[in-house]
Amino acid sequence: MKKTAIAMSLLFIATGAMAQGEIQHATDETVQQAHAGADTAKEKLHQTEHRTQEQINKARSDGSATDNMKQSGEKAWNRTKEGSEKAWDKTKQGSEKAWNATKEGSTKAWDKTKAGAEDVKKSVTE
Repeated sequence: MKKTAIAMSLLFIATGAMAQGEIQHATDETVQQAHAGADTAKEKLHQTEHRTQEQINKARSDGSATDNMKQSGEKAWNRTKEGSEKAWDKTKQGSEKAWNATKEGSTKAWDKTKAGAEDVKKSVTE
């Protein structure tokens, strides 16, 4: 890609120079300097790409922000789930106790009513 850019640049320069009637020839030294500059730019590009890839790999391996958010969300969900299960169990136990107390109370009331009715029956028949 760099070679293409350099070639295009040289083509435009040559076209302009030919239009003016002046053609300047590049010396070997100028060409070497251009190649050195291109090589330096290419090396810097590769170094930057390498560093970027290392940072991406590091972020993926050491628990990136996404992983941390996911873990935090799962922890919060588990706490909420445990809390709701405990609340449900407590409510269920309270309901069962109330049901049993109501059942006992109604049984006692029924027994008293039955005993009272039998007493009234006995006193009426005697």
